[in-house]
Amino acid sequence: MDDLGNRLRRHTEVMFEFNLIRADSPLLEELRGEFLERARQQVEAPLPVEPVEPVEPVELLVLAFFELLVLAFFELALLPSNDDKCHVKPAKLAQKLFVCLARNFGKGFVCRDLRDPPPPPSIYVVMVNSRNAAFAEERAEVEVLFAEAKKFQELGKKMKASMQRLETSGQILQEAMGPVYSNTQPLHVINDNVNKVLAVIETWQKPLEGRGKEENIIREGPSKVGVPTYIASLERVENMLSKLESKPLRVNQQAVDELWHLVRHGNGSLEDLYESTLLANAQKIEPLHFITKQIPFPTLPQNKLSDLASINSFLSSNPSRNLTNAQEANPAVRVYVDIRGSYLCTSLQNLASASVSMSRKKSAGETYRQGTSGIGTYTSGIEGMLIAEWQNLTAIFAREKWGTVFEMTTHQTLTEFAKTLREMNTQIRSSITMDCFLAFEVVDTVNRLASRIDHETGQLKQQLIDALRPIRDTAKLSLPELLDDVRRRIGNMIALPIDGAALPITTEVVVHLQTLVSYPQSLASTLISLGDGNWSSPSAATNISSSSLPSTASNENGVNGNQLIAHYVHDSLDNLLSALEARARIIMKSKALVGIFIANNVAVADRMVRSSDLQPLLLSTSSPFKAEAWRKKGTGAYLDSWREPCAALMDVQYTNRGARPPSGNTGAIDSAAVIKGLGSKDKDGIKEKFKTFNSKFEELCARHREMTSGMERDVRNQLAREIQTLIEPLYARFWDRYHEIDKGKGKYVKYDKGGLATQLANLG
Repeated sequence: MDDLGNRLRRHTEVMFEFNLIRADSPLLEELRGEFLERARQQVEAPLPVEPVEPVEPVELLVLAFFELLVLAFFELALLPSNDDKCHVKPAKLAQKLFVCLARNFGKGFVCRDLRDPPPPPSIYVVMVNSRNAAFAEERAEVEVLFAEAKKFQELGKKMKASMQRLETSGQILQEAMGPVYSNTQPLHVINDNVNKVLAVIETWQKPLEGRGKEENIIREGPSKVGVPTYIASLERVENMLSKLESKPLRVNQQAVDELWHLVRHGNGSLEDLYESTLLANAQKIEPLHFITKQIPFPTLPQNKLSDLASINSFLSSNPSRNLTNAQEANPAVRVYVDIRGSYLCTSLQNLASASVSMSRKKSAGETYRQGTSGIGTYTSGIEGMLIAEWQNLTAIFAREKWGTVFEMTTHQTLTEFAKTLREMNTQIRSSITMDCFLAFEVVDTVNRLASRIDHETGQLKQQLIDALRPIRDTAKLSLPELLDDVRRRIGNMIALPIDGAALPITTEVVVHLQTLVSYPQSLASTLISLGDGNWSSPSAATNISSSSLPSTASNENGVNGNQLIAHYVHDSLDNLLSALEARARIIMKSKALVGIFIANNVAVADRMVRSSDLQPLLLSTSSPFKAEAWRKKGTGAYLDSWREPCAALMDVQYTNRGARPPSGNTGAIDSAAVIKGLGSKDKDGIKEKFKTFNSKFEELCARHREMTSGMERDVRNQLAREIQTLIEPLYARFWDRYHEIDKGKGKYVKYDKGGLATQLANLG
């Protein structure tokens, strides 16, 4: 190895002499080391070589030249290339050059063993000197090239130093970036997550894109942009709000608060418009104007109804929109009820006051006259306004809300109506026998009102019936009270007409009955609640609740209302006549006067019944007025006094004392023969009978004529017929048998049959 190194140094010194290589070349040591290494490898592991022919000196010169050229190529190869991208390592370049030389010069170069001693230096000198002239020009060029190479070599040094510094910095950077690079992957994941979060946030904030436009619409107000447009804008804002609230981001909290404020402002604007619209159409009206002129009651304008309906639908669809009361389902209902309820109540206030004032009696003892209370006008006003209000609210609210809103709206009106009825009831109770007819009129009128409103709306029937309950109780109590009042008043009479004339109470009672039957529905329902016959006792009426009162006069539970009315009328007339008879028998000492008194009152009552609606009512039932029975009772009482002269016309005939006298009109009676057959005592008795008859008959006729002034025409004619029927047959028979008792002198037989008939006829 040392010999090989010496040989290599000798070759190098030769190259130094010919300036083929510079002594300060940094490549020299690397080449020396590389060649020594290759030589070592060939010594330690020699390659098999083929035998070669001996080499000539010229060939050696060429080989030496190429060795030097190889060294030059090695040095130039270490210079930086133009692109400064990479450097070739000496070992690899030497390998490639050896392969290239072997390819160009064949086995002579490759097989040359570096372990052989180099040729002597003289050979190289001879070769160079001989060729120096030829290559002088090329040497100059080579020197120029070497000069340029030197420059490049300096540049290479600098670049090498820079590369070393760069490698040092790169190493430091690599050591520093090692931990950073280990954290790069989590950071990448975090970065991706952040990007995704930002994308989601951007998506969540997308609903806010139209916020400015919606805010402008809401700030302008529904009266400017229109209710439908305003509500649509509010719904879009609420949709934005719901989407933002469903994704609770702190970054959206301010936007949520601002949207909530905007929604509240919009809802408040709608409520204000709703209220102002209702107030603008809630001016007090005068119902009497519409009733008298038969004009339909006013309703809200159609365009306002559509706006109100839209606002109500919007506010009711979401209870959270309520600004005043979070527990209130729909503020539109409250506003509507407050405004329209007050409108109804104030508009009907005048009619309510008029009904109370007109129902007051102007003088004590005055009986209520039908239709003078104003309750009919009041109920007509209520009916018209409530039906008009029903039309309003059905156009605004949903169907399921109609009943509730209608009841709430009319509550104030019905409360005032119930108060009015209570005031009227107080007046009725203060004079129940005179004003009970007002109670029946109110019951009848309110029942019709309840039926009509229930037919139109299906509502408020029970409320109206409840308001009517106090007056229905009074009406129920008045029926037995009327009977008791008649008995009480007649029982308190201290004097009766001396001529037996009919009392005014008879006319009054019949008039009361006529008035009562003009309210058939209310009267029938009251009688049905009392039960048949229970009206005779006031205590029985007070024990029956008004809630049991039926509302119609139709057949309920098998009870016919008209039949009960007929029973009550019949009992009222019997109650009157019974009380009159009982009082007359106490006060009047003459039985005949009692008969005339009874007959007169019966005649008055019967005549009034026949000329009114009572007659067909009584005839249509099984309870006709038993006037004939009372008439016979009165006639019988009067005729009792006429039985005394009739008794004088009674004679005794003995069938065993001669021939039987003819009976009937089978044959003429011979009065002279009858008188002739009598004894003196019998004749005196006959004379006495004629005298008694004459005196009693004349007395009764005179008395009858005195009492005719107090008799009703019907009674007078009736009594005259009854007297004639009683007296004339008896007197005719008696006269036929005994008129010859005074032989026509007229001393005993004062009246013939014709004269008596004339006298009896004059009684009528």
